[in-house]
Amino acid sequence: MIADELILVSVDDHVIEPPGLFVDRLPAQYAAAAPRFIRRPDGTMAWVYEGVEIPNTAVNAVAGRPKSEYGFEPVCVEEIRPGCFDIEARVKDMDANGVLGSMCFPSFVRFCGQLFLDHGDRDQSAAMVRAYNDWHVDEWAGTHPGRFIPLALPIIWDPELSAAEVHRMARKGCHAVTFSSNPHALGLPSLHTDHWDPMWTACEEEGTVVCMHLGSSSTVPITSPDAPIEVIYSLSPIGLMEAASDILWSRMFNRFPKLKVALSEGGIGWVPYFLERVDYIYSHTQHWTGMDLGGRLPSEIFSEHVILCFIDDTVGIDNRHRLNLQNLTWECDYPHSDTTWPNSPEAAMRYLADLPDGEIDQITHLNAMHHFQYDPFTHIPREEATVAALRSRASGWDVSVQATAHLRPASPAAV
Repeated sequence: MIADELILVSVDDHVIEPPGLFVDRLPAQYAAAAPRFIRRPDGTMAWVYEGVEIPNTAVNAVAGRPKSEYGFEPVCVEEIRPGCFDIEARVKDMDANGVLGSMCFPSFVRFCGQLFLDHGDRDQSAAMVRAYNDWHVDEWAGTHPGRFIPLALPIIWDPELSAAEVHRMARKGCHAVTFSSNPHALGLPSLHTDHWDPMWTACEEEGTVVCMHLGSSSTVPITSPDAPIEVIYSLSPIGLMEAASDILWSRMFNRFPKLKVALSEGGIGWVPYFLERVDYIYSHTQHWTGMDLGGRLPSEIFSEHVILCFIDDTVGIDNRHRLNLQNLTWECDYPHSDTTWPNSPEAAMRYLADLPDGEIDQITHLNAMHHFQYDPFTHIPREEATVAALRSRASGWDVSVQATAHLRPASPAAV
């Protein structure tokens, strides 16, 4: 298979939410409390909710910008590609990259709606979550049928309300929910309790995948306050290794045998050793801890229930025979700093080129279609879904790298 023949479905991208997100989507009593999109005096953009400003940082929206402009400082609308927040431009950017389908994680509300957990009256914030989900499913994912895998926020402080939202979203065709990789770090009960059982029950009943994204614990691994950013980035997968341990030893899969969890942006190269390690541990500890996994090895449970997601992972692909090939999925990570846009097909072929076509198809789209109950081919014929076909639709669309920092409006103080 060559790059032009690939069919690419990304299970990890991101949306920079547009200003009108909450308009006409809230009950009347909460409309005035909705998050507001503002431009700050220095020209940068932010959302405001309950008096708290949430800026958009540069590393969250760098697609098409030179690496020298990456960073954590806030940015303005003029500095980022319209595809970050405008659905029509996003589809054009997907076409130009040869990407058929995309699952988009939230930005300013944080990975699993922590903004609404931390601020606002509970009933009010629950209304905000529902409004956000309606926008995401109906407008963002719904404007171009077949191009997006919808993803819902949970009402994370209440597992019963979260369960109801999982059911409500499933009726809209959404079978993925974003969740924290470590709820205990958010001040919530851990995965080792039965607190989350109502939500797991709903996810199991609807076939909804629980997506735990890197960073969704709102913590970062760091060795010391003076460690350079490269240390944090090097250790970033640690959070999902912790999540892998939690979900495995919590025995949630023993109690919910149809439940699936995706470790989003977690990579796969570390997993073969992790599986070897947990089997070795279990062979020594089960005799004195009372841990009972129902007659199965930890690696068997993990391989059945955990969907793995990666951007670029040659080591993982080389060791795929040690993993469940049916649970491997591909990511683009647009528009974050790790993205391979606009050359994702070529980047993927660096590690896929020697694989059989059937395995390539599983990793690039078939597994995602199966797990997330997503069938783009009901809307787009398969022959029109390849990299070459999609790119032909975006002929002339500008994907060149452009410096944009100079476009930020001058602050009043500088005038």
